Amino acid sequence: MRFGTDGVRGRAHSELTEAMASDLGRAIARVFFGAPVFIGGDSRESTPVFITAVSQGLINGGAEVESLGMVPTPVVAAESARRNAVGVVVSASHNPFFDNGIKVFGPGGVKLSTETEAQIEAEWNRQDAPNVVAEPSGNMTTSEMADVQIRYLERITSAIEQRSLRGIRVVVDAANGAASELAGAVFASVGADVIVIHADPNGTNINDGCGATHTQTLQAAVLAYGADVGLALDGDADRLIAVDHLGNVVDGDRVIAILASDMRSRGMLTGNAVVVTVMANLGFRRAMTTAGIEVVETPVGDRHVLEALIEGGFSLGGEQSGHIIIPAHATTGDGMLTGVVLLDVVVRSGQSLAELSSASMNSYPQVLINVPVPVRGEVPDEAIRKVRQELESELGDDGRILIRPSGTEPLVRVMVEAALQADAERIATTLADAIERSYEPMNDDVGDE
Repeated sequence: MRFGTDGVRGRAHSELTEAMASDLGRAIARVFFGAPVFIGGDSRESTPVFITAVSQGLINGGAEVESLGMVPTPVVAAESARRNAVGVVVSASHNPFFDNGIKVFGPGGVKLSTETEAQIEAEWNRQDAPNVVAEPSGNMTTSEMADVQIRYLERITSAIEQRSLRGIRVVVDAANGAASELAGAVFASVGADVIVIHADPNGTNINDGCGATHTQTLQAAVLAYGADVGLALDGDADRLIAVDHLGNVVDGDRVIAILASDMRSRGMLTGNAVVVTVMANLGFRRAMTTAGIEVVETPVGDRHVLEALIEGGFSLGGEQSGHIIIPAHATTGDGMLTGVVLLDVVVRSGQSLAELSSASMNSYPQVLINVPVPVRGEVPDEAIRKVRQELESELGDDGRILIRPSGTEPLVRVMVEAALQADAERIATTLADAIERSYEPMNDDVGDE
C-alpha cells in the first residue's frame, strides 16, 4: 500500500490491516525521529483499533505520543502546529464506515511533501522493519481534552476578530463523524443559534446519507427549521458544503468565490489571488477574472493547494469538494472554521447566503464519470487521443475536458464542462466509453486464457 491523494486509505482489516498500521507508525517515528506526535481519529468502528496499532508502532520507533481520541482532522493539525509536532489522523474522511485510512501531518501541522511520503514509504516497506526496535522506547499520554477544545474555540473566534454572529440560525450536519461532539460548541461560541443534526455516531453511520457528500437531509432541515444557512461537514470535518435558506447547495467553488471577494474588498487577499485545483468550475475562473482576482491552479488534493499557498504567500485556497484553507488561521482544510468565516460574511454584508452565492459566479454544467480501470494511476491517453481532440474542438472556449486518475482507487475520472448540460453529459459519456473500449482487448485476452 502507498500514499494516495490524502494519506493511506483502504478497506479496514483487509486492504489496510492493524499490522500494516503499526509498521507505518514505526516508519513515521523513524523518519521524524525525536519529534512528538499527536494522534486522533474519527468515529468509525475500526478507528480505535487503528489508533492503538499506529500508536504502538510510533512508540516502538521511539516517539512520544499524545492521544486526542475522537477529534476532527483540523484539531489534530492545530495541536501539531502549536507544538511543532507530527500529527497522525486515523480516518477515511468521506468514505463509508468500512474503509479507514491514516494521514500524516509533518511538524507544524502541514501536509507531507511527495519526497517525505517517499521516505516514509521506504521505511515502511523495509523487510526488517518489525525487528528494528526490539522493545518499545517511547511512551503514550492522553491529552486534556477540555484544554484542547478551549484552544480550538479561541482559534475560531479569533478568525472573525471576536465578532458575534448572534441572530443567525444555522443547521450543522456533523456527518455522524469526528465533529459530532464539538460542532455545536463551535457555532454557539460565536453566538449563532445552532441546530446540530447527524451527531450521534455509532461506528457504522459515519457519512451514511449525511454530511458533505449527502446534503439532502440538511437541505430539508434548513427549510424545516427556517434556518438562514446549513453547513455540512464530512466524517473528519476538514471540508464544508453549505446550503442557503432556500435549500440550494453552495459548493466549495462558490464558498471560495464569496470569501475571495470579501477578503479582496477588505485588503486581505494577498496578491489578489486565490488557489484552486483543476476541478474548479469554469464559471468560477471566469468570475474571478471579471473581479480582477488571479486564479492559481494546482493538481487535485488540498496538499497541492497548501503548497501553492505557502510558495506564493497567498491567503485563500481550496477545492470544489469543500476543502478550504485559510493559512492565517489553519494549516489544513477546516470545515468548522470555514463555516464560521462564511457566516461572518453573511452577517457583515447584510445579504443572505443565497444572494451572495448567486452574485459570486455562474456555474457551468459539470459532469463527472468514474471509469473503472485495471491499474490505479493509469490513463489510456494515447488510445483516446483522437476522440478527445475532436470533442475539445467542439467545445472550444465554452467548456473543457479533464481526465485524470484517481489518487486512491483504480478509477479514471472524466470531467466535462459545457454551456449546456446535455452536451456535457454526451461528451463525458463518449469519453468514458472510449476509455472502457481501450481495455477491451486486454479483457478478452484474459478471458481466453
